[in-house]
Amino acid sequence: MSAGLTDDQIFIRDSARDFLRDRADFDALRKAVDGAGWDRALWDSFAGELGFAGIGVAEAHGGAGLGPVELALIAEELGRTLAPIPWFETAVLAATAIAEAGGEAQQAALLGPIARGETIATLAMRDAAGGPIPEGIGPVLEKDGGGYRLSGRAHFVPFGADADLLIVAAREPGSAGWDGISLIALPAAGLEREALTSLDLTRPLAHVDLDVTIGAEAILGAVGAAGPALRRTLAIASGILASEQVGGMQRTLDETVEYSKQRVQFGRVIGSFQAMKHRMADMKLWLEAARSAAAMAADAIARDAGDMETLSAAARSYCSDAYLRIAADGIQLHGGIGFTWEHHAHLFFKRARGTATLLDSPAHHRELIARAIIDTEQAA
Repeated sequence: MSAGLTDDQIFIRDSARDFLRDRADFDALRKAVDGAGWDRALWDSFAGELGFAGIGVAEAHGGAGLGPVELALIAEELGRTLAPIPWFETAVLAATAIAEAGGEAQQAALLGPIARGETIATLAMRDAAGGPIPEGIGPVLEKDGGGYRLSGRAHFVPFGADADLLIVAAREPGSAGWDGISLIALPAAGLEREALTSLDLTRPLAHVDLDVTIGAEAILGAVGAAGPALRRTLAIASGILASEQVGGMQRTLDETVEYSKQRVQFGRVIGSFQAMKHRMADMKLWLEAARSAAAMAADAIARDAGDMETLSAAARSYCSDAYLRIAADGIQLHGGIGFTWEHHAHLFFKRARGTATLLDSPAHHRELIARAIIDTEQAA
């Protein structure tokens, strides 16, 4: 994403890129993958010192008060490096849910620590089957005396084992669709959490057991009325995640082209062979189409366009498929070394696979697009 950017947006993008190039190189990534876990020092610097955790938080709550385009630019740079930090979960998923559903006092209490990089937050909502939202919401919220009982298990929570704050999506018994959904701001301390061995080791997942009594003050907004806020949150986050995918695609293509200029076979660099050129040209075509889709989604979110959800779904559907294809081609065009654990090509493929299902599958996003088309035709 570069066309039409302001000087301030270019500065934000370049600041994130320069920092991540110096602090989140492949050596640092390898340490995280090989057992050191996600990089807390990197998070403290990126989120707190540089202020990137609060880039989309309103100025009234201590953030920079910027918008979806700036969030997309940062997401793209993080996608380039696979930086193992919970920026997307905290600054996009959780912060957006709080801003969309929470009252003014709740936003003031919760968004300030997020903007300062003091709180790691994430969204917890899925059932065991990992089905599409809203049908796939697992936790249950029931009235219990003077308070409420939050029960069940939230599955596949990104950075769920490390978060300080969970924004839990729960539904009332007997409710369906987007009705009867509540968003609960729940401190994670004391909860039983099961860290998972996930495919993408740079974005760890966890199951979280929920069996707690909460007061009404923990519920963001009105009880059972957070469906529209969650729907908007997922549409916004999907559009931003598409830009992260674009960053990973660009880095994969860059690395593949550079390798093709260095690897010699049959007396020539392999990049000079027509078969290699055609494959890399195809990768470039997939990348640029994905970049356009992600940019269109970010613009629609910034304008709060009526078709924002549809354009975000289109971006996620296309970018998920494109990233998987480009990452797979990147492995193959590196030859034998691309299939080794020591090389980093497989890390991008794993991120591609993980992000493809993080906020529902490409098939689900295509279904959203189909529904929008049908609804438009019926309305006409």
